[in-house]
Amino acid sequence: MEARSTFSRPAEFTEQRLLNAILDGTFPIHSALPPERELALSLGVTRPTLREALQRLAREGWLRIHQGKPTLVRDYLREGNLLILNTLARQPQTLTPDFVSKLLEARVSLAPAYTRLAVQNAPKELAVYLSRLVTLPDKPEDFAQADQQLHHELTILSGNPVFTLFLNSFVELSLTAGVLYFASKPARDYSREFYQKLAEATLREDARGAETLTREVMQTSLAFWQAQAPIQEE
Repeated sequence: MEARSTFSRPAEFTEQRLLNAILDGTFPIHSALPPERELALSLGVTRPTLREALQRLAREGWLRIHQGKPTLVRDYLREGNLLILNTLARQPQTLTPDFVSKLLEARVSLAPAYTRLAVQNAPKELAVYLSRLVTLPDKPEDFAQADQQLHHELTILSGNPVFTLFLNSFVELSLTAGVLYFASKPARDYSREFYQKLAEATLREDARGAETLTREVMQTSLAFWQAQAPIQEE
């Protein structure tokens, strides 16, 4: 159970150690945690500190606590929420390429809709934003950052904050995956072409065309990512 050293409060430090143990399989889904006294001793913390950490993890949906019974690890992938997704996405090293693909598949499903709404509701603002991408440096890090920011802007201009909240839940993961994806020059060229075509559709106020374009591009990009995933896993 490796722990981070950046936490100032003992409960936060303990919470992260327990979370790491859940994610690395030390405490698998549906398993019972050791008794409180034993667990506190193994972590080197007081029982009140352990209880605080356990309560925090229970509120987020990682654990199920019943008075007088063992604390159980919940099936967080089936019973979890955006808090779980947010936590997972902040720790991409714990995720399999398959899980990353599933997360990107969800974005593929949503991106055409929020792009259509953005073009429909705020074409002028979007056109100005897209014009800034013309001079985007040809570097993976710059493309990853710009692509993440573009989708964030699209969700805001769509007028539906739920899209933004969902996208915000895995910003760090998107940036990490984006750098890997945009390491390929064809991928950067393809996205640059997308930005140009999206700008043209926006100037025409062609919301449906922008939706179709985004769907095609996102599906192609996902297929490219999935083809590269086994390499990333090595």
